[in-house]
This record gives sequence, C-alpha cells and structure tokens, in this order.
Amino acid sequence: MVTTSAAQRRDQARRDYNANLAECPGHDLLAALSDKWLTLVVSALADGALRYAELSRVVAGASQKMLTQTLRKLERDGLVARTVTAAVPVQVSYELTPLGHELLPLQRAIKGWAEAHIDEVHRARAAYDFGTQPT
Repeated sequence: MVTTSAAQRRDQARRDYNANLAECPGHDLLAALSDKWLTLVVSALADGALRYAELSRVVAGASQKMLTQTLRKLERDGLVARTVTAAVPVQVSYELTPLGHELLPLQRAIKGWAEAHIDEVHRARAAYDFGTQPT
C-alpha cells in the first residue's frame, strides 16, 4: 500500500483541477463556456423563457443544427431547462436554470468589457496586421 503525504495530496489536487491541463475536469467546462453560440443563447434567455423559433430569431446567424446542439449542451450541463407543453402543436420552450442565471453576471461583465475596449482591440489588430506597434 502506497502512502502519500499531505503535501503530495495537495500537489496532486492542484494538478487535478488545473484548467490549463487538458485532463482537468474544469478544462472541458471552460471550453464549453467560451463557445460563441452558448454565450449568445444564454444571453438571449436572460429575460425569460423563449420558444425555439423565438430563440432562432434572437440568435441570428445560428443554423438550426448549431442552435439545437447548443441547447442540448446547455440542458446537459444544467444551465437551461427544456419545457414541453402539451398543445397542438406541441410547444417547447427553454429557460435558464438557477445555475444558468449565475452565469449571467460573468457574461455581462465580459460583454461590457468587449464593448468598452473594441476600438482598442481593432487598433491593435490593425497595427499587428501592418507590422507596427499599437498607439
């Protein structure tokens, strides 16, 4: 039986939950959360439940396949709840779960940062593309 010291266990725990490492459980979640479509769908659902057709209008540019895949991922990760209402035709709506609502302030902060700094980023890109330093 191999024993490990407390220091070795702490070191192993740090390696196990280092999102920079591909084998870390958080790595996969960070990759999912940084997905453009995920961000747009979560943002679209911020004010309440929407039906699929409404979502497809709000999340412009998402193909039907991409929107469906994104909604399934969000549902699987516990960020979105899917509700089916028995009607003719059947109605399906999507809304954020409490966990999904916890994500909103983070997304809004990133969105705010992007809006505040977009001109600087465009200048830096232009400078990079032309081989000069941004001003």
